Amino acid sequence: MAGAEANSAFQLAEFMEAFAEELMETGFIEGFEFCHFRTARGIRIDGYWFNDEGGLDLFIADFESRLELASLTQTDVNALFKRATNFYEASKDKNLYSELEETSPEYGLSRDIADRKSSLQKVNFFILSERVLSDRLQALESNEIDGVSVSYHVWGVSRLQRQRSSRGHKEALDIDFLETFGAALPCLPAHVGSASYQSFLIVIPGEMLASLYGRYGARLLEQNVRSFLQARGKVNKGIRGTILNEPDMFFAYNNGITATAQAVETQSGDGGLEIVRLVDLQIVNGGQTTASLFHTQRKDKASLERVFVQMKLSVIPTEAGEEVVPKISEYANTQNRVNAADFFSNHPFHIRIEEFSRRIWAPAQQGAQRETKWFYERARGQYADAQSKLTQGEKRRFQAEYPKPQMFTKTDLAKFENVWDDDPKWVNLGAQKNFARYAARIGKEWNQAPDRFNEWYYRRAVARAIVFRAVEKLVSAQPWYNGGYRANIVAYALAIIGKCCEDAGKKLNFQAVWEAQSLPASLENALVVAAKYVNDDISRPPEGISNISEWCKKDGCWLRLTNGIDKLTAQLDEDFWSSLVTEEQAASEAKAARKTQKIDNGIDAQKEFLIFQLRSGWKFETLAQRRRF
Repeated sequence: MAGAEANSAFQLAEFMEAFAEELMETGFIEGFEFCHFRTARGIRIDGYWFNDEGGLDLFIADFESRLELASLTQTDVNALFKRATNFYEASKDKNLYSELEETSPEYGLSRDIADRKSSLQKVNFFILSERVLSDRLQALESNEIDGVSVSYHVWGVSRLQRQRSSRGHKEALDIDFLETFGAALPCLPAHVGSASYQSFLIVIPGEMLASLYGRYGARLLEQNVRSFLQARGKVNKGIRGTILNEPDMFFAYNNGITATAQAVETQSGDGGLEIVRLVDLQIVNGGQTTASLFHTQRKDKASLERVFVQMKLSVIPTEAGEEVVPKISEYANTQNRVNAADFFSNHPFHIRIEEFSRRIWAPAQQGAQRETKWFYERARGQYADAQSKLTQGEKRRFQAEYPKPQMFTKTDLAKFENVWDDDPKWVNLGAQKNFARYAARIGKEWNQAPDRFNEWYYRRAVARAIVFRAVEKLVSAQPWYNGGYRANIVAYALAIIGKCCEDAGKKLNFQAVWEAQSLPASLENALVVAAKYVNDDISRPPEGISNISEWCKKDGCWLRLTNGIDKLTAQLDEDFWSSLVTEEQAASEAKAARKTQKIDNGIDAQKEFLIFQLRSGWKFETLAQRRRF
C-alpha cells in the first residue's frame, strides 16, 4: 500500500512539473513549486508560485492516471477551484499552517499566505487536468476575495496539445478593448496604403496601460528580454515623481513605448479611427515605463486619470514576426546596445547551438549499439515540427537519432549553465528570470568573443544537461527526500559541488561525462552527498522565513551554504577528487576549441561569399582578386 501511494505521488509530481514546464516555456506562468496537500475537509493544493509584484499562482491537479480520455465538466471545475480556494482562505484567515509540519512544503506556503495577505494584489487559480474540457464549460469570470483580484484558468490536455502543435508560437493574447475597458482606443494610421505592414500612433491612457500590465504581466514583454528585465518590480524615480507631482506633464516628459501586434481590428468612431481589438500585443521598448505606472498606482495609490502615454504600434503578421520584431526591438533600444539582452530565437548564438545539435553525434551509451544526437529547440515546437510530415518509419528513425529525452530548450540551457557559471539563486527564481539573466550574460559575451561558443562549449553544455537531469532522479530516489523542494536541492547541490572544485583549483571532467553520456560513479556519489548537505541546510531557514522555497531565492541561502562548505568537502571521497581535471587542462581545451572555431568561421565566410558569387553570376576579374579570395 505504501509503495502504491509513493508511486502515485511520484506520478502526480511528474505530471504537474511536466505540465508547468510547458506553461513556463510559453510564458503563461513565471515559475512553479510542487506542493501536494489535501484533507478530508475539502482542502487541496498541488503547487504554487509567488512573484515579486504581489501575485500568487495556486495550482490544483486533476490527475488519476485515467486509462481513457474523459471530459472535465463545469461541475468538476467548480469543485476543484473550491478546494484550492478553501486552502487559500484557510491559510489566510484561519492559520492553517499551525496544523502542519513545519518542514513540509505546505507549511511554508500556508504560512507565507498568512504573512503576505496584506501585500497580495492578485491570486490566479490554475487547474491542470489530464482530461478534455467540456464544450459546455462556461466562461470563468474573475472576482475578488477580500479585495484581492482573483482569476481562474483551466488547462486540459486538449488545450495543451493545441499549444504544443502551434508550430512554435505561444497562445497569443487577444485583447478586446470594448469588452475589457468599455471603450475603443483612438489612433492615427501611420502607414501608406501600399505599405507592407500597418502602423499606428496612439495615445493610451495610463490607467489602461497599467491595467493591461496588471492583467497580463510578463506576457506583454515576452518578445524582448531587455524589457522584461527593466520591468521586474523596478520603479523609475523620475517616472514615479512625474506621476505623483506632475501627471499632466507625463506625456511631454516620457519617451513613450514601442509595441507590436500580430493583428488589429479597427472601427470608425465619432472622433476618427479606433482600435477595438489587438492580437498578441507585445511591448518591445518601454517595459520600465509600463511597470512603473502599475507599481506607482498600486504602492502609492496614485491616480493615473491624467496620465497618458504615447505608443507606436506596428502590426507584424505571424509569419514575419521572428525576423521583423527583433529588429524593431533592437532599433528601439539603441541606448543600451552593448548590453543587448534581446535574445531571440534567431540570435546567432541560438543558431550556432542548433547547428551543432543537428551535426554532432553523441557517443553511444554503454550497451547501446548506435550513436545519437541531442536536439536543441531554439524555437518552440521544432522537435514536433521536424516530425510532422514524416511517415511512421521516418519518425522511428528520427526518434532513434534524436531521442525525446535528449531534447532541450533555451530555458533548459539557461538552467544547465547558470548553476555552474552564475549565482544559483537565479535558477530558483523561475525559468523566465533565469533565462533573462542568462541572455544578458551570453549577449555580452557573444559581442566580446563569439568564438568561445564552439563545439567544446556545446559538448560541455550537453554534459551539464546529463548531470542536471541525473541529479533530479538521484534526489527523488533518496530515503531522506520528502517530496518537496527538489528543484532547489538540485540547483544548489550542483552549484556547491562546483564551488568545492573551484576552491581546490579543479574542474569537473565534463568531457568524460560527454564521452560516457552518463555520470561516473565517483561523481554520482559526490552529488548524492552534496544533495543531502543542501537538503539539511535549507530545511532550517533563518527565523522570520517560513517558506523554504522562498529562502532559496535569497542571497543569504547561498552564502550560508558556502560558509559551511568545509563540512561537505570533508565528506567527498578520494575517487571524486581524483576524477577532476586541473583548471589549466580545462583552459587549454577551451583555448584550442576557440582556435578551431575561428577557422570554422573563416570557412563559413568563404562559403557564404562563394554562394553569393554563384547566385549573382559575379566572376573574378583579376588574378589579384582571386588570390585575395
